[in-house]
Amino acid sequence: MQLQGLVVALCLCCGVTAGKYSREVNEPEPSGSDGHTVEFRIAKLNQVWEKAMRTQLSPVQQSELHSDLKIQEKDEMQWKKMKAEGLDDNGEKEAQLRRNFNVILAKFGMDGKRDTRPLESNSLKDHDTKEGDIFDDPRLNKLWNKAKNSGKFSTEELLSLKREFQHHKDKVHEYNIFMDTVSRTEEIHKNVISPLEGDVKENVLHQKHTDLKQKMRDLNQGFERLSKLSHEGFTEDSEFREPRVIELWESAKRTNLSKDELDSLKEELRHFETKVEKHSHYQEQLELSHQKLRHVEALGDKEHIKRNQDKYNTLAEKTREMGYKMKKHMQDLSNKISRQGLEHNEL
Repeated sequence: MQLQGLVVALCLCCGVTAGKYSREVNEPEPSGSDGHTVEFRIAKLNQVWEKAMRTQLSPVQQSELHSDLKIQEKDEMQWKKMKAEGLDDNGEKEAQLRRNFNVILAKFGMDGKRDTRPLESNSLKDHDTKEGDIFDDPRLNKLWNKAKNSGKFSTEELLSLKREFQHHKDKVHEYNIFMDTVSRTEEIHKNVISPLEGDVKENVLHQKHTDLKQKMRDLNQGFERLSKLSHEGFTEDSEFREPRVIELWESAKRTNLSKDELDSLKEELRHFETKVEKHSHYQEQLELSHQKLRHVEALGDKEHIKRNQDKYNTLAEKTREMGYKMKKHMQDLSNKISRQGLEHNEL
């Protein structure tokens, strides 16, 4: 009788454990309460995505948001596993995830606030916008106009340079969003009552300021590169064309990696650049597909509309999938470069 009771208890225990870690519990049902497919395993991410579907985000912005939310989902699921294993005692990883989430919301104008952050730092507040200016920072416009009229760049090189300028502008915008989240954290920190809680938040705040300084260093180095490029043009031995890949390569060269390690990384970055270019191509095709769909919808042919809608949906799904894989690869490369650089600096 005792043996039978033990068997029943073990079965119940296994049932509870299986329930806790089963696919059904940790992954969403195939459809939500209103019958539509659930995109993410975390409720707040689904809420953001559903809200985005009701806004006027462009197809490419929707694709970018979806990729960012997928990365956020991956990071949060990893953090939940860390927390279950008793790691992240000081809450730094949790704070970083919260910051990343707030950056995503602000980046796509979904934080419920009117965006009053300046797009560029160190820019003149009262400068006049001149005809032909395409950047908010007068320094960038001055560099761009000088490069454009210098005669040193082919049409293809000008396109590459423009991508680098746009990338720098986006990075500064993200920096200002991040700085805004740090300011809000400081306001919260002032209202802390518990000394123990205060110590934890002090650590988190210190980490944020460290990240902020690193981002500012990266921006300054990026601007120096743009300045040099605008004055000297591309050299024949320019390694890469894509701004995000160039940024990773420049970061790697600032570490103490050996020549063999840099050569190995360079080859990996070449493969990554191909992935970035392919994703950019799909984004362009997605935008064209959306324009064609809007045109067909205006004509009112239902069969034609459905055919184009199906093509658009397939392309949108493929673009999102590629965007996630590209951003995950970039995250892995960035972490790898940071970790290797740190290891070498500690030797």
